[in-house]
Amino acid sequence: MLRKATLSLLLLILLLPGLTATAQDEVVIHFRSWSPVIATTEAMIEAFNVANPDIRIEPNITNYTEYIVDLQTMAAGGALPDLIGLEPGALTQQYRDHLMPMQDCAVATWGEDWESQFYPVGIEQARLGNPEGDDNIYGLPVLTQTINMWYTVPIFEEAGVEPPATYDELLALADMFNAQGIAPVMIGAGDGWIRRDVYMQLIHNIAPGLIYQAEDGEASFTDEPFVEAMTWWKRLFDDGIFQMGALGMSHYPAAVEQIQGGRAAMFPMGAWWQQQAANPNPPPLDQNLQGYAAFKFPDVTGMGAPEDLLGGIDVMLGVTRDSANPEAACKVITDWISGAGAQALINTYNDLPAYIGLRPETFGSANQEAVWDMFTEDWLATVKYARQLKSPDVKQALEDALAGVAAGEMTPAEGMQMVQDANM
Repeated sequence: MLRKATLSLLLLILLLPGLTATAQDEVVIHFRSWSPVIATTEAMIEAFNVANPDIRIEPNITNYTEYIVDLQTMAAGGALPDLIGLEPGALTQQYRDHLMPMQDCAVATWGEDWESQFYPVGIEQARLGNPEGDDNIYGLPVLTQTINMWYTVPIFEEAGVEPPATYDELLALADMFNAQGIAPVMIGAGDGWIRRDVYMQLIHNIAPGLIYQAEDGEASFTDEPFVEAMTWWKRLFDDGIFQMGALGMSHYPAAVEQIQGGRAAMFPMGAWWQQQAANPNPPPLDQNLQGYAAFKFPDVTGMGAPEDLLGGIDVMLGVTRDSANPEAACKVITDWISGAGAQALINTYNDLPAYIGLRPETFGSANQEAVWDMFTEDWLATVKYARQLKSPDVKQALEDALAGVAAGEMTPAEGMQMVQDANM
């Protein structure tokens, strides 16, 4: 009995170093973002771990608004995780000092010509807002997108109408759908990002490219085209195109629940809306994306809308300077861009890839495949201008001004003066 106990103890002692080494060899990467959604992120982690069992990824995914607040808190407390989700421009610039340049990681993975393997708009926008002379890339693009409008197919089919190309057509549809108790354009205008998305499409229609000139000081946000775009924004509320109570509603989840329930004729979103089809137990309209189709934002000028769409990078991933394991973090990011994790991501239609050549392995319907091809082959190639702004201050001021004008608390001219003041 004693010999058995001694032998067991010896075996345990011999095994302990190996167990300790295994525990020490495992690297933990903490990932914090609003995108991709948690179910998709978990699928990406599972795919990554098949070839990388020694790297454990701990994700924390919340909605965008909560994420932005938490990111500020973590940065202030010096407790940023290894990997963080980023938008190009204002958000990346806000945290630039906390981020590591990513070029060496990219070259080590894809070679010296790595930029040619990405959609050009992704590379261009990755540097959006960098100070003059700073050519670093602080986040690698994972997903790209366009912003646009969608309509609910069975509602339009039952009404026997087509998606509107002009404001007059949009107004006529609004009158008809309001009379039927259907929201003409469902929007959760309580969220600043969707207010900004709609305004960006309005100013792009009126004066393509001007808003970026204003950010650079080459134009003023108080110039007539900006005030005109803000006036159109207000009309969307006053003319009953947006549903009643829009300013008090969040886009996610409140407006989305109404859309999925078939109570919205149209709604502003972007290419990411395709992911609805991949959610567990999707509502009937979401299944295989059978209930929705995309269209371009209607022309408000009467002179025709631009052919190009706004868009670019949906989400980038950056490695923070606080990371204790930057090499492992690089391995995670690059796999999620072009490896097994990336394929798991694209299979969920979470958005459009930043890396050229990725495509979902299966499509659930002809409509779903047609929508994907339209985005990746036609619309994404037209993107010239970013959905995002460079300056965090201008971005916040614009979102606040849009809320104030919609609520009738300030005039369009006063709202744009507020934005100009933030850009001084």
